[in-house]
Amino acid sequence: MTEKDYDALRTIVGRDFVLVNREQTAAYMYDEVEPEFRPPANIDSIVVKPSDTDEVSEIVRYAYEHDIPIVVRGGGTGLAGGCTPVVESIVISMERLNHIFEIDEKNMMAVLECGVTLMQLLEELEKHEGLGFPVHPGDEGAQMGGMAVTNAGGARAVRHGVMRKHIMGIEVVLPNGEILQLGGKLVKNNAGYNLCQLILGSEGTLAIVTKVILKLYPKENCSCTIVAPFEDFKDACNAVTDILHSGTIPLAVEYMDKKLFTGTAEMLGLRWQAKEGNSDLMIILSEKTEDRMFEAVETVQNICERHNCYETLIAEKKSEQDELLKIRSEHYSYIVDTICDSFDYAVPVSEIPNFIADLKHLAEEYHTGNNIVAHIADGNVHGDMWYVDGKVPVYAEEYKKRMYDLVFHYGGTITGEHGIGKIRVDDLKLQKNETELNLMRGIKRVFDPKGILNPGTVING
Repeated sequence: MTEKDYDALRTIVGRDFVLVNREQTAAYMYDEVEPEFRPPANIDSIVVKPSDTDEVSEIVRYAYEHDIPIVVRGGGTGLAGGCTPVVESIVISMERLNHIFEIDEKNMMAVLECGVTLMQLLEELEKHEGLGFPVHPGDEGAQMGGMAVTNAGGARAVRHGVMRKHIMGIEVVLPNGEILQLGGKLVKNNAGYNLCQLILGSEGTLAIVTKVILKLYPKENCSCTIVAPFEDFKDACNAVTDILHSGTIPLAVEYMDKKLFTGTAEMLGLRWQAKEGNSDLMIILSEKTEDRMFEAVETVQNICERHNCYETLIAEKKSEQDELLKIRSEHYSYIVDTICDSFDYAVPVSEIPNFIADLKHLAEEYHTGNNIVAHIADGNVHGDMWYVDGKVPVYAEEYKKRMYDLVFHYGGTITGEHGIGKIRVDDLKLQKNETELNLMRGIKRVFDPKGILNPGTVING
């Protein structure tokens, strides 16, 4: 890019909102991928901060006419390298598109710009009694546009599903600068192909989401967290299956290796209370009334007892629940210096016991370890690869391939939440056959014939 390009962009958004100095742009180059495996950013890329959809459209139209690649950046909380510019690009930061246009209480929907963070939305909903939004990917700094294009999930997916279930409409800018309105405040809409759903989960490769219409839900007033310790991991898994079959659907069911619960608690200056057993479940319940909560707790406890659970621990106070959730959420800080790559495979829920057992056996075969964290009731398992003497192990590619072989053996996918981004593009070829990959390439060419939108993401060619 040249000074002429910079001046054209300054004309669109204002001089203060075009960053070309590398010291200024450095903070916009990467997401949360581990440094050893993140794609190297092109440091000649610049950052542009539009204030609304029209400015996004003008930037994109200029880039299209001059064949300049574009990468969109939201909150930077991703774990697949999706927002990293790998060729010289215009990085469009959505931080200024942060307006909540409407909380429509009658239709129970929210209309907001893509740069609104989850925290902003939740704070705004506090002003509207009885309304809530259920998806929580684990970081309240995540922006709505990013959550849409990555189809964000998180621990609560067991009850509420992933982001695409709750998005009723989007406003997008196509790679040629044209603005489209897709969907709306409609519960039913069967008019042609669902382009809205196609763009959701496309990781910024088909169009730029600038506005989102979200479905809101009645807020549940009662919550409780149960910690259920088991000696045998398979007993814990069987208990989860029976809980789901019982008709009591928890808000979340989380598993972590015991050492992660105890080690993270110690790091935080706290104490993990479940001393017995080797396999702990954290079961979060949420109900509308105290009576329904009492019934749910009784159901879960009875099922856990039938599957050889030690005495369950129940946190009813918000402060106690928050402490447990903090221990669960901060585990990454506890292990971050020991891991070089992390994975987020997913398999059918019924296959979880055998899948995790095989992952542990594989780690033993390579004389290493594997921290297992799982949204166990929806089949999403997070594992990782450890450094050896401070370096990426020589067997890294072979080990990853064998993990993926286990995933495919159990009918799973290489990513349940994080997406393909730029770090799993070659890995996708292990899961998809050439026919499916060619269909994806064809869709990409229809939306983005010049290939300027987020090059190197999801699929090549």
